[in-house]
Amino acid sequence: MIVTTTNGLEGYRIVRHIGVVRGLTVRSRSVVGNIGAAIQILFGGNISVYTKLAEQTRQEAFDLMMAHAEEAGANAVLAMRYDANEIASAVTEVLAYGTAVVVEKIN
Repeated sequence: MIVTTTNGLEGYRIVRHIGVVRGLTVRSRSVVGNIGAAIQILFGGNISVYTKLAEQTRQEAFDLMMAHAEEAGANAVLAMRYDANEIASAVTEVLAYGTAVVVEKIN
């Protein structure tokens, strides 16, 4: 599966347009995680507890998007993007989305 943030894919041509695919996950921060982050905040710098949570959440949304694309018969996702929104206190949704297509290499 090829995934790109661009609208086209150099060296390939689109032979079928499938449509929008997405992967959505909703995560919350645990009390233990918040305590660990609070300690890190006191010292400044990267808050690794939240960085790890954000990375895991994006990866999960990405994996769900990829599964959706594969189920639809795509071999590429173009114009891939992430979106995130806080939907409640300490609860965040992360959406990975893009356009599923079938591409073939240009000889």
